[in-house]
Amino acid sequence: MTESSTPQRQGRAAAVLAFGRNTWRGLTSMRTALILLFLLAVAALPGALLPQYSLNAVKVAEYVKQYPTLGPILDDLGFFAVYGSPWFASIYVLLFVSLIGCLLPRTVEYARQLRQQPVLVPRNLSRMPHHGSTTVDGSVEQVLAATKGTLRGWRKVERTEDEGVATVSAERGFTREAGNLVFHFALVALLLGMAAGKLFGYEGQVIVLANGSQFCNSGIYAYDSFRPGLTVDGTELNPFCVRVDSMESRYFDDLQPDVYRAKVAYQDAHELSGTNWRTAELEVNSPVRLSGDRVYLLGTGYAPRFVVTFPGGEQRTGLVQWKPMDMVTLLSEGATKFDPPGVTDSEERRKKQLAITGLFAPTAGYHGSVLTSIFPAASDPAVAVDIYRGDLGNESGRGQSIFEIDKSMVDSGRLTKVLRKNLALGEEATLDDGTKVRFDGVEQWVSLQVSSDPAQFAVLLAGLAVLVGLALSLIIKRRRLWVRLSPAGDGRTLIEVGGLARTDQAGYGEEFTRVATELFAARGKDK
Repeated sequence: MTESSTPQRQGRAAAVLAFGRNTWRGLTSMRTALILLFLLAVAALPGALLPQYSLNAVKVAEYVKQYPTLGPILDDLGFFAVYGSPWFASIYVLLFVSLIGCLLPRTVEYARQLRQQPVLVPRNLSRMPHHGSTTVDGSVEQVLAATKGTLRGWRKVERTEDEGVATVSAERGFTREAGNLVFHFALVALLLGMAAGKLFGYEGQVIVLANGSQFCNSGIYAYDSFRPGLTVDGTELNPFCVRVDSMESRYFDDLQPDVYRAKVAYQDAHELSGTNWRTAELEVNSPVRLSGDRVYLLGTGYAPRFVVTFPGGEQRTGLVQWKPMDMVTLLSEGATKFDPPGVTDSEERRKKQLAITGLFAPTAGYHGSVLTSIFPAASDPAVAVDIYRGDLGNESGRGQSIFEIDKSMVDSGRLTKVLRKNLALGEEATLDDGTKVRFDGVEQWVSLQVSSDPAQFAVLLAGLAVLVGLALSLIIKRRRLWVRLSPAGDGRTLIEVGGLARTDQAGYGEEFTRVATELFAARGKDK
């Protein structure tokens, strides 16, 4: 039994090894690499055509709401986070492995070819795609010396044959394969750089009021949203501070933006201990670079200012950003919340909290009594507010959006609506207990994105190398040239020239004719 089972185990092991060897050969073939590269391009299409969580989570929510059947399916499949999905990662990992498997043997073969001498001169040069011959004055030695001068820059070797015949084998265009290898190695480096960016980089968004408010890159708590790399825990971010002094936004008559420009001041890592600030203008797609990070301007919006005067005469001012719900007219919604002054008892305080919710229009327009916005610039601001009083749920332990109130507190009756009114700038409303709410002003805010990618310079170099390698592989032609010099008697020499291009590219015929003409002209005229 033992003797019969041994061949079976050996046969299974051989089958497994054969399967693994064939799988590796298939994976590392150039055909497979091209297929994977095509699949990678196809897989990236949803990232360009569909909204992505990493860029605009609001747009994703709107898409899912608009397509209630298809949207959740695409979400489950990762089509709204394409570049972080497992199926996209599996494609580029396989592509990476395939490229490495293709490139290593090709590099070894290229190094071996560089050490080899050009091949022997064919016996019958007239059979070459390009050929010519002539007889010139001069001995074989003299003509050979002149031939080597004409072929300066070619990789060549001299040989001798019987009856005093001399030959020259020349090759040119080895840089073509070098460019091909550079292109593919640069592509691998590009993939590695992108992977390093995902591992060691981070990206965060924050809203800053454009009234001299500051943002400091001191920790993830300073951000409204933060996406760390796999090795980033948020404790060692690159330190810097940005102050947003003002925001300029201009629009065309068709409501499209003309200018988005924020005037900012900043302190880099080595300047944080001082009082000097450097100034810059921040525009869309024109970031400020600080401590290796890039600070981008993403967009803008408005923060209405409300002044609440309580029955005892105490005043509280609320200035909180509201969220645009219409990106064209910047009609915005939000909630500004207040605690009553002078109330130390927590139970009593929860009964008298205020929330001002509703809509803000930078340029007011009305459909009957319904407020809307007709232009994104703050030319005629107004608000339509619902004012609530009661328990806002701030101490419930549940997370709460700054843009809305806790609906469960309204449903339970612990937070009740006491007034609904439209307010123009400077107008106020009076509640049933004498509290006055005034729409006092408007401030703009800017949305900033901080991106850190320690591999960005390497990715840039890899991208440039891809272009250089591709250009070399497309422009340069691999070609061969052979020359046979035979004694013709009376001190004359017969020159035979043949040429062959390693690839079917146009242009070598012209080059061959030019080189052959130079060879013949240097020796004399045709016989």
